[in-house]
Amino acid sequence: MAREATVETRAEGLPDLERKVAFLRRTDSYPHRPAEVQAVETHMAWVFLAGEEAYKLKKPVRYDFLDFSTLDARRRDCVQEIRLNRRLAASVYRGLASVRLAAEGALTLDGPGRVVEWLVHMRRLPRDRMLDVRIREGRVSTEEIRKVVKRLGRFYAEAPRIGITGREYRDRFRRDVRQCRRELIDAEGRIPEDVTNRVSDALLAFLAEEAPLFSARVDAKRIVDGHGDLRPEHICLEDEPVVIDCLEFNEDFRVVDPVDEVAFLAMECARLGAPDVGESFGEEFARVARDEPPVPLVAFYRSFRALLRAKIAIWHTLDDAIRDHETWVDRARTYLELAAAALPVR
Repeated sequence: MAREATVETRAEGLPDLERKVAFLRRTDSYPHRPAEVQAVETHMAWVFLAGEEAYKLKKPVRYDFLDFSTLDARRRDCVQEIRLNRRLAASVYRGLASVRLAAEGALTLDGPGRVVEWLVHMRRLPRDRMLDVRIREGRVSTEEIRKVVKRLGRFYAEAPRIGITGREYRDRFRRDVRQCRRELIDAEGRIPEDVTNRVSDALLAFLAEEAPLFSARVDAKRIVDGHGDLRPEHICLEDEPVVIDCLEFNEDFRVVDPVDEVAFLAMECARLGAPDVGESFGEEFARVARDEPPVPLVAFYRSFRALLRAKIAIWHTLDDAIRDHETWVDRARTYLELAAAALPVR
């Protein structure tokens, strides 16, 4: 299980996380003086929505898949986040910002003094144009889907190809399926063990019996450095669509087949009650990319992604900073049901 480590050890007199968060909650901390600041806590960060601007502060934590425990590590990751996300959202990621400690002891945003925290500075996106919101409102047009897919098609066509063998590609899935099984079964009996085993066994059997399908994707150089977290809440349907929040902190999580990512997006659309929107994304991407892999492989990708999201949902129940753990248990069960429903027919 990926567990949070102790937060960084601070030097005498430097502000702790609580003080930094309190500073960034205040409207007078920002040069543009927003009317209000909304603070949103996530598993690994705080996001401050300050008028038309947004700032992300990474928590000083360490997991087995990332390390934000030092100021220098957080700076490196902020720089990486900006660089990678500008691939699909250049107009959103403004650059690096800093919280500084002035000589008299006051905190400032990009002012004088010693840097005590690094931030990602972004343009705030209109909430009513995010794909997840539009799905819930039943307001996603065919033209908007085409625009998103056109942008994704260019992105994947230009993305660096990853050198990997067919065996290595399959081994990645095997490792992840087994980890998902372990962690869902260990979730204090809150996740159905029989369904977990049925999904895991089916995915592992498919990997063993349909190895040529995966090797064909590798041989066709379809595996790229992609986004890694292509969900509706990360897509904004502006006139020129943007996609934010790629998984910058771990390159391994971005080693993907574009069809896998689009299958993931389709699964998430289905979870939000719009399977037709998800299917439209898949069909349009196949047309634009001129890439139609076998249906069972797409089903495998979709089922695998749902299983992986079930595991991530359970992780949230281990974080005391996140309230309403039962909501995340319910979310994990929903994902597991989607994983079972999507299993490839063999």
